[in-house]
Amino acid sequence: MSVTIGLVGAGRRAAEVHAPALAGSADVRFAGIWSRRPESARELAHRHHVASYDRFADLLDHCEAIAFAIPPAVQTDLAAAAARARRAVLLEKPLANDLAGAEEIAVAVTSAGVVSQVALDWRYAEPVRQFLAMAAPRTRPLGGSGRVVTASPHDRQRPQPWRFERGVLLGEGPDLIDLLDAALGRIVGVRAHGDPLGWVGLLLEHAGGRFSEASLCATAGGPPRAEVEVFGPGGAAFVDCATAAGPDSAATMVTEFAAAVAAGKPQGLDVQRGLHLQEVLDNAETDLFTHA
Repeated sequence: MSVTIGLVGAGRRAAEVHAPALAGSADVRFAGIWSRRPESARELAHRHHVASYDRFADLLDHCEAIAFAIPPAVQTDLAAAAARARRAVLLEKPLANDLAGAEEIAVAVTSAGVVSQVALDWRYAEPVRQFLAMAAPRTRPLGGSGRVVTASPHDRQRPQPWRFERGVLLGEGPDLIDLLDAALGRIVGVRAHGDPLGWVGLLLEHAGGRFSEASLCATAGGPPRAEVEVFGPGGAAFVDCATAAGPDSAATMVTEFAAAVAAGKPQGLDVQRGLHLQEVLDNAETDLFTHA
């Protein structure tokens, strides 16, 4: 039986990732769209032959779960409200604009006992899953590195303003931090240097005595780069993440969310994962501003 899922948001992320994946899934009945911009919601809903709603509460009334494709500053209140209404939530990353907001969402989800999942794009891509399955057993990693280098958000089609307001760490950091954490062990410490609006470098300490270095920049010209590599006595393992995520990974994300909702049991990439990443981001931002 299909799961009824509504979409909150009608911007670039909603139009390019969430709406096509929801509309194309055999496991989902796409309930419709609500956005703070009604015209955009109606346009996107018309494109996918679903309803648009004038009120967030009306969308909640017509679905079992909500997928969010909105800025982190907006997600806190709406995601917490959805959880309190006992709706499962597919959350955008980062969870919130700050750690307090992420904690509010986590408390609401945990208290309501609803299924949650975080839209960490790379983790639903098959090349990344193969990398994680093989990297640790083969290399017995001691450490690693990762980088995301992209053009300015101003240069992208349909830019998201919050990305150039908050900078590369919040905009591009969650996926990179998550993958290094998954490959090398839970991150227990972070030191940061650089400029959030330019180049940021992170030194990450992982449980078990492993270390990694992460570099992020969202103002570079040329083609985007996103990659992670780990090293150990067994050699090295590398994954190119720049092109790993796409329609197939978005479809996998929605399929797995629908299955989790139907079973009433979240998979590993739930709100607690998002909260852990937000804590790492918050510590990195604090270090950046302390030494600015």
